[in-house]
Formats: sequence, structure tokens, C-alpha cells
Amino acid sequence: MEAMILAAGGGTRLRPLTDTIPKALVPVKGRPLLEWVMERVTGAGVGRVVVNICHHEEQIRRWVEARPAGGPEIALSPEPGGPYDTGGGLFAARHLFREPTAFLLHNVDVLSGIPLDGLWAAHAEEGAHLGAQLVASLAVQEREARRTLLFDEEGLMGWENQGSDRAPEGAHRVREPRGAVRRLSFTGIHVVEPRIFALSQRQRTFSIITLYLELAAEGFRILPVDVSAYPWIDVGTPERLAEAGKMVDTLE
Repeated sequence: MEAMILAAGGGTRLRPLTDTIPKALVPVKGRPLLEWVMERVTGAGVGRVVVNICHHEEQIRRWVEARPAGGPEIALSPEPGGPYDTGGGLFAARHLFREPTAFLLHNVDVLSGIPLDGLWAAHAEEGAHLGAQLVASLAVQEREARRTLLFDEEGLMGWENQGSDRAPEGAHRVREPRGAVRRLSFTGIHVVEPRIFALSQRQRTFSIITLYLELAAEGFRILPVDVSAYPWIDVGTPERLAEAGKMVDTLE
């Protein structure tokens, strides 16, 4: 199985720490974020990992080169003039995927106790009857958040942002809801079908959520997998970094 870790971001909210090191190598209890996430994805059965790089990319290259033998195969995907955001980064790395099967996509600044093999299994179960309609399964939670995704009985159909400094305020729906609408928070962890690469001509910088919504409007299915029962944290600020150190104690 394959995975991609999105690690090209500049980590601006973690400055001044990220002025000198990439966000991917910010330490949590003495171990880089990238190492924590790499351990999680390989623990789910991944044997090959694609990592996109941009900000202080030479440090990540050295970290990969210094890793002991016997771990997963790692392929680096540089983003000159980037970073290209979540969708652009994925599409720029498309040539590095070797298997024609669903892959895991995981933000480098996300730590959690979410069972990744369970997410994969839930995706496979839905894919067995949805076939080519299914594009991705998103790990989501019911929790307080300024930014939420909207899902109905057929999957993703919109978003809402209230007071977030990282996205425009308001709401957007790509179609009329079918059944009850749920507001769920995305965890930055998803299982994606490789067919996604043939469904869009987008290039360079764009959000994967923007693409998901475009595909949802065309009738493709992007489904939620509720993982509210598991601990999760987005290590995006110094305050969250301090919290992450406490949370990983419960995961080890």
C-alpha cells in the first residue's frame, strides 16, 4: 500500500520556529512531526511513502537520507516556486505513485489515534458497491470548529466557515441537499482513489477540498468516515504544539 504525506507547507503560524526548520521537522517530544506520521502510516501497512517538499526542503532531504535501512521506501516530490497547496501538491506527485489502488493522504502536522487501517477498510467497503463513483473517503469528526464540511446522505456537498482566519467567511453548497445535512470537521486524513488524477485538468496551486467539491457537483462521491471517538490534533500553532506533546503520551 502507498501513502502521501503533505509536508511542503511553510508552517507560518509556527513562526519563529519555522523560520529555520521546515514544519515537517518540528519536534514533538524530541521526534519530528514527519517521523510521527511516517510511523503511523507504516503501522497501517504502507510500504511506500511519497512526501512533498518545499520550505527548507534540503533539511527534509537530509533527514530522509539519514534514516536507517529497513523502513518504507520514500519518494520526494519537490515543489519549485511552491508550495502548491494540498491539491496541487498531490497532482504534482501523481507520477510517483506506482500502485493502481487507493492510497492514504495525510497532513504532516496532524497527530491522532485514528485507526488508519479502519479508514481504509471503510473506504473499500463503500467502493465495493459505488465503484467508479467513489473518489475519496474523509476522516471527519463532530467537534467545535470554525471551518466545517457539509455532508448529506450522498456525501460531501459544501462547506461553512465562521470566523476562520484561513478561509473566507460564509458558506457554499455545490448542490441541493439530499436528506439531513451534517456539519463535520475534516482531520486532514483521507483515502483517495487514483482515478482522481483523470478527473481534473487542474495544475499548480489549489486545495484538494476545492477539487472534491467540483467532483461532488458532477455526481462523484466523497464520503465521510466518522472518527470522533479518537484523539486528534492539528499542530498548527505554538499552543497546539505544546498540547501535542501531552497527547502523544496517550498514543505510545
